Amino acid sequence: MHAAGTFEVKLAPVAPAPGESDAVGRMTIDKQFAGDLVATSQGQMLAHTSGAAGSAGYVAIEKVSGTLAGRAGSFVLQHSGVMTRGRGELSVTVVPDSGTGALLGLAGRMNIIIEGGKHTYVFEYVLP
Repeated sequence: MHAAGTFEVKLAPVAPAPGESDAVGRMTIDKQFAGDLVATSQGQMLAHTSGAAGSAGYVAIEKVSGTLAGRAGSFVLQHSGVMTRGRGELSVTVVPDSGTGALLGLAGRMNIIIEGGKHTYVFEYVLP
């Protein structure tokens, strides 16, 4: 199955705990999805920007709650992204068996597109 739409995202930095290194940055994630997925999400991101311009890496987990194609429930997305001198690779995958409610058994991958400051998604998924 296929879902598409837009989303707004707010990222907020989290200060390192006492004694914790600032070599890895941490941020909270707050999203609002529109389109075929009408939902909110909250999560956390860990990131590191290297000394080379345009090179970085991040991982994140976010819990998405709302409706997908009219089916209500929640699920968790796992992100893994790297940038190598400006060239990026990103994987956003549904955590296995994280679906609840009418989204129980959900599996899939989400593609995030950022163009002109606008965030869109394409979500390829299966439901039992």
